[in-house]
Amino acid sequence: MNAAVRAVVRMSIAQGCEAYAIYEGYEGLVQGGGLIKRMHWEDVRGWLSEGGTLIGTARCKKFTERAGRLQGAKNLVLAGIDALVVCGGDGSLTGADIFRSEWPGLLAELIELGELAEEQCSPFKTLNIVGLVGSIDNDMSSTDATIGAYSSLTRICQAVDFIDATAYSHSRAFVVEVMGRHCGWLALMAGLSTGADFVFLPEKPPQDKWEGEMCRIIKTHRTAGKRKTIVIVAEGAIDRELKPITATYVRDILVDELRLDTRITTLGHVQRGGTACAFDRILATLQGGEAVRAVLESTPDTLSPMIAINENKITRKPLMDAVRLTKAVAECIKNKDFAGAMNLRDPEFEEYHRAYMVTTKPDELSEKAPQDKRMRIAIIHVGAPAGGMNAATRAAATFCLNRGHRPFAIHNGFPGLVRHDSVRELNWLTVEGWAIRGGSEIGTNRSLPSEDMGMVAWYFQRYKFDGLLIIGGFEAYHALTELHSARDSYPAFRIPMICLPATISNNVPGTEFSIGSDTCLNALIEYCDAIKQSASASRRRVFVVECQGGKSGYVATMAGLSVGALAVYTPEEGINLNMLKDDIDHLRESFANDKGMNRAGKLILRNEKASKTYTTEIIASIIREEANGRFESRTAIPGHVQQGGTPSPMDRVRAVRLAVKCIQFLESNKKAPKEVFKDPSTSAVIGVRGASVVFTSIEDLRGAETDWDSRRPRKAFWLDYRGLVNTLGGRAGTPTG
Repeated sequence: MNAAVRAVVRMSIAQGCEAYAIYEGYEGLVQGGGLIKRMHWEDVRGWLSEGGTLIGTARCKKFTERAGRLQGAKNLVLAGIDALVVCGGDGSLTGADIFRSEWPGLLAELIELGELAEEQCSPFKTLNIVGLVGSIDNDMSSTDATIGAYSSLTRICQAVDFIDATAYSHSRAFVVEVMGRHCGWLALMAGLSTGADFVFLPEKPPQDKWEGEMCRIIKTHRTAGKRKTIVIVAEGAIDRELKPITATYVRDILVDELRLDTRITTLGHVQRGGTACAFDRILATLQGGEAVRAVLESTPDTLSPMIAINENKITRKPLMDAVRLTKAVAECIKNKDFAGAMNLRDPEFEEYHRAYMVTTKPDELSEKAPQDKRMRIAIIHVGAPAGGMNAATRAAATFCLNRGHRPFAIHNGFPGLVRHDSVRELNWLTVEGWAIRGGSEIGTNRSLPSEDMGMVAWYFQRYKFDGLLIIGGFEAYHALTELHSARDSYPAFRIPMICLPATISNNVPGTEFSIGSDTCLNALIEYCDAIKQSASASRRRVFVVECQGGKSGYVATMAGLSVGALAVYTPEEGINLNMLKDDIDHLRESFANDKGMNRAGKLILRNEKASKTYTTEIIASIIREEANGRFESRTAIPGHVQQGGTPSPMDRVRAVRLAVKCIQFLESNKKAPKEVFKDPSTSAVIGVRGASVVFTSIEDLRGAETDWDSRRPRKAFWLDYRGLVNTLGGRAGTPTG
């Protein structure tokens, strides 16, 4: 929420408008006075790294009545405000739309009562309303994600990860209750992210006699050798007769039926705490900027918009349509129309639920593929480690087992295969616990198969692989192009092959997002928050932070949005003397405007390949020289810290979803070698483009869409965000007073 306020304030000022913050929600609007405060550029400095909401929030009964809204209208006119950006849930947004619809009548009444003169009201004939959705439950229809949801999921996963160690050590069961009265998004995503044994959701109640089914699954897991049990219960979980399923009841079943030492953990408001994760900072910043644009483009006839994210693009949706659909979910649940409730959720919700089920129940006979369709599938990691590689491997292996396939891990990349015959078959217990581990459990290597293509083909033939899943970055993509080209000479490669992009650099053609990039951004913003704190404590200091990413500026740009960088240098844009001169002038002006304020530290982010000449050290030295003692500069190089430790929840859930689809791709392309050889689409990259998962043939990608010299796609969706980084950082002549 603080990131949204910061973006709205600075974008408003950049557009030549006045920005105000209304403290304590609608309560502040009704009371007015000092709770409506003019905001300046420096007032929101440092807000990105603050949790909660710094302008406060409060439930306001007065605003639900016309008298309260009448007082609110008066206070807005007195303050000279003609537009409201409201960040909240469906109740707050509904109240805002009612306020807008009543606005002409409220002004007329204020004039009639003598509270305001007609000339005071004449400039404010229209009140424009824009809604931003702030909800940890991710329960608003028409948008893929709400501000705060992924930060809350991060807290839950951190807690369950910690519980996991205790559960394993004592061979215990834990029942974890998470928030979600009418929406099970948090519970489902936490279950996917942590490898929980069972989850309970409001929209998808378990079948009748679910107690026996839950015990059967957990007993199967325990018999296989699993030492711990995690069950996640949404607070609104119910059975098919709308009877609440409580954490206490679930615990009692595990104790009485399975004789498990079982404890309950209720996370409560811990889920709302802490600083925002990278995705939420980026989402709120992009939506805040779009909200200001929406205000400026609104007319009296424009429906109040809600700023959403769809197809990985910021969009505008009719606010009340979204609210109506959201309320319809609760109505469907009340009427036991659970299929309707699931249909009203985002389409990905059902997909994630299916992915969870097929990776949790490995012995489900009904899910087995026919004997003649069962495959021997190889899984290999290629390139640098990235968060989520292990989660993807676990999901792929468990789904294979669920379908009756045999998954094999090739350890330590292609060199491991040709030098050490490093093929090991995976079983359910082997990959248990991999969902939460960083790095690569089977080892990874940058080497390409062309270093010894003949031996790679020999081993493929020896193990009779029917399909190949390559998980990794640009090297993995490059390896797939080589194997595809080698089909002419080596029949062993005439099998379906798929690349699942996993790299912190997010530079693989065919996808907008790679697994590991979100983990990288979270590690980097945590590092930058600490650096900025040091810079602030020193008052007049700027840090030049060197970011990884190869010749892709994705990490630097998105981190710049997340930490409020003053400037970002990328390979796509390069660095020149004029740019450095302008940025040093901007630093002088920015420090002059601080006037002894706290949180006055500055950050400049430089991609490691942005320039061969202007290195991180040289830029810091130039700044130090040109500052003439007014401020100082330091370098900070996080290096491989950016690969992260524990993968972020977003990378974990994406890894599961994409890995399952990869195995389905291999299944659907199981054909005779001659048919595979004739069909180039059997070698593909899986990717997220928009809100859709797509498979793009290697032959379609390696020509027009790949910049081989720079090892990146020729087009990147995030390049459009560079202007926003500059605007909100006050760069390029933006007024900062």
